[in-house]
Amino acid sequence: MSTPLTPIEVLLVEDDPGDELITREAFADNKIRNRLHVVRDGQEAFDFLYRQGAHTGAVRPDLILLDLNLPKYDGRQVLERIKKDEELAHIPVVVLTTSAAEEDILRSYRLHANAYVTKPVDLEQFIAAVRQIDEFFVTVVKLPPNR
Repeated sequence: MSTPLTPIEVLLVEDDPGDELITREAFADNKIRNRLHVVRDGQEAFDFLYRQGAHTGAVRPDLILLDLNLPKYDGRQVLERIKKDEELAHIPVVVLTTSAAEEDILRSYRLHANAYVTKPVDLEQFIAAVRQIDEFFVTVVKLPPNR
């Protein structure tokens, strides 16, 4: 599979520093050229997406990796607002969370998540999962133009 000519902008919404580090390592180990931006709670996600506060110069992400269990606004609230906003709804959102609860899976898809991935407990499996997400959205899927 070929890699895109230009890297994509990935927004990771993750409050766990360990999971952030693993995600960064997965990108680095996979020689992924994509730009990873990290915010640590639901409010910061909104600030990034709406280019407010400390994120006035933020880029529009091409892909969002979203944890469900976040402070301030949880991932469900973030997902719902993204998918209801005409300017943001086109951005693919992959829920990447520890929850394997059927209720969380169903609700995420009802809120129009593009994929739901339960974070593996094993480090190598977690890295592999992040790589597969990235490879799928970079090399297989045709993403909408970044607005």
